[in-house]
Amino acid sequence: MNPENFAIPALRLLSEEQIRYIHTRSLEILRSVGVRVDSPRARQVLASSNGVRWLSEERACLETELIEWAIEAAPATIDIYRRDGEKAFCLGADRTRFGVGVTNLYFQDPLTDQVTPFTRQDMARSARMSHQLANFDLVSTIGIVQDYPPESADLYAELEMLANTTKPLVILVSKEELFSRVLDLFEHLVGDLAAKPFVIPYLNPITPLIINAGTSDKLLETVARGLPVIYSNYSMAGMSTPITAAGTLILMNAELLAGLALAQLARPGTPIILSSLPAYFDMRTMQDFYDAKSYLINVACAEMMAHYQLPHAGSSGSGVGWGPDLVGGGAFWMSHLTNLLGKCGLAPFVGGNFGSKAFSPAITVYGNEVIGQALQFAKGFELDDACLGLEEIQRAGPGGNFLDSELTMKLYRTAYYDSKIFPRWGLERWEERGRPQISDLLRQYTHDLLATSQPPQDHDELIQRGERFIAQA
Repeated sequence: MNPENFAIPALRLLSEEQIRYIHTRSLEILRSVGVRVDSPRARQVLASSNGVRWLSEERACLETELIEWAIEAAPATIDIYRRDGEKAFCLGADRTRFGVGVTNLYFQDPLTDQVTPFTRQDMARSARMSHQLANFDLVSTIGIVQDYPPESADLYAELEMLANTTKPLVILVSKEELFSRVLDLFEHLVGDLAAKPFVIPYLNPITPLIINAGTSDKLLETVARGLPVIYSNYSMAGMSTPITAAGTLILMNAELLAGLALAQLARPGTPIILSSLPAYFDMRTMQDFYDAKSYLINVACAEMMAHYQLPHAGSSGSGVGWGPDLVGGGAFWMSHLTNLLGKCGLAPFVGGNFGSKAFSPAITVYGNEVIGQALQFAKGFELDDACLGLEEIQRAGPGGNFLDSELTMKLYRTAYYDSKIFPRWGLERWEERGRPQISDLLRQYTHDLLATSQPPQDHDELIQRGERFIAQA
C-alpha cells in the first residue's frame, strides 16, 4: 500500500502564530507569577538551576531559558511495553492510544446500574474484561479499592491490575505513602521496570500553579527509577482556571512546562508525558463536567505538545453520563474522534460515570465500540485504480450489481466495521425478536464478558507472591 494514495481526515485547530502566542504567554506566567513548590526536595532540585528566581521560600519563577532547555532535553517518543516484554506501542510516533480507568470510588452493575463501593474483586474482573477489549491499548487504575484498609488498599488494587492483564498499566496511587511500595511490589514480581517499561505513574499537580509535595516527591521517585511518567493537570474552568478557553489553555500549559522543568532538572532526558484534562465547573450544581470546549482545549493542548515534540495525554470523554446512556455515548464520540483526528497521544481514562466516581463496565464496552469505528474513520480510505475497480464497473454496467465481484469477495469481511454486540436488523426482524432495546444488548454482552473473561496464565503465581510481599510489609 502506498500511503500517498490514502485520503486521510485530519483536524488542526491552531495556527503557527497562535502556537507562538500560547507559548509566549505561558512563559510570561512562569516568569512573572511563578509556581508554588511545597516540597523541600523539589525546591532543592529547582535551586540547582540559575534559571529559577525565588519570590519567597516556596514560590519560584522560571526563566525562559530553563523552560526551553527542558523542552529540548525531554525525549520526543517513548517506547511502551507489555508486561510480557512485547512492545505495545511508541508513544508520540503514531496514533492515539486508549486506556480504561480511572480511580472510581464505585462500581456500576452493567445490568441494573446499581452503584456499590469498588472492591478488590471489582478490580480483578474489570481488569480481565479490559484485557479482552481489543481497542484499549492499556489499563489505568480502574478504581479505589474500598474493602481493604487504606494502609494496604493501593497495594492490593495494583496487584490485581498486574495479575489480570498483560497490557501496559497507568497507575494512580491514592495514598502517597504507598507509592514507592507499589513500585517495589512490581519490581519484586516482574523485575527491572525501566528496561522495558510497562508501568507509567500518573501524577497531578494542583491547579492553579501549585506543585504540591505529594506530586513532586512521586515525580522525583519515578524519575530516579528511570520510568516514564504522566504529569497531568485538571481544570475546573471558572473556578481553578479562567472561565475562557484561552485562559484555561495557557494557564494549564504553563503548569505543564513547570513540571517538565522539574523532571528534567532532576534527570535530563527523563521520559515525561504532559497531559491536561480541561473540565468546566457549574456553579449552579457544584459539579465539574466536560463541555464541547473541553475537547477543543484538549485538541489545542495536543497541538502544543506536538509543537514542543513532547508526548501527550489528554481527555477520554468519561464522567458525563449516568450509565450506558446517550449523554455518555455522545461524549465518547466527540472525544475519541477529535483525539484521533488531532494530535492526542494517550486517552487513558475511559469508563467512568457521574464525574468519574463510578466505573461502568457497560459504558467501557460501548467505548470500545466507538474507538473501533473512530479508528476506521481516522484511517481514511485508499484512492487509486486498484480500489476503483473500473473493470468491475464496466463488467456490471448499468443496472448491474457487485455481489460476486472480485473486490467484494476479497474485502466484504473487512470493508466496514462489524460489531459483536449490535446486529444490523431491519424493522421486521426487530419486531420478530420482541423489539429489544440496544442498551439491553450492550448490558447483557458486558455482563457475560465480565463473567467469562479469564486472567493470564501466571495470575495465580503473581497473586500468591504479591500477597506474601504485602503481608511482609
